[in-house]
Amino acid sequence: MVDHPPTHPRVGVGCLVWKDGQVLLIRRGKPPGYGEWSLPGGSQELGETLFEAAEREVREETGIIARARSILTAVDNIVRDADGTLRFHYTIVDVTADWVSGDPVPGDDALDARWAPLSECEQLVGWEPLKQVLRTAFRDRP
Repeated sequence: MVDHPPTHPRVGVGCLVWKDGQVLLIRRGKPPGYGEWSLPGGSQELGETLFEAAEREVREETGIIARARSILTAVDNIVRDADGTLRFHYTIVDVTADWVSGDPVPGDDALDARWAPLSECEQLVGWEPLKQVLRTAFRDRP
């Protein structure tokens, strides 16, 4: 049961942080996707650019300092209950970033954080739209 169903989509940002050919993953500590492996990210705040949001979320969730550099893609995350009631509606803009400093330590909304090559991403990540984003990112990485 949803206490307050959304009245409009929210803008979310996911951040693909690169270091040595691997990306940073977090295990989500709150819905949607509690317990699932994902990219660090969250809601964009009022007055914040997408790049600022991506860098802030990475720092809050993992302690990593990263510099956002480009927009990779956008995906919809629309979640409904079994009865069809809308629970979440996010438009997620996935941003690529480069690692600057730090080691991944889970914080804020993350239960765990780690670096992973594509083979591990394929095993850890369950949400198919994110798997597609990761495949594209690894394929197109310069």
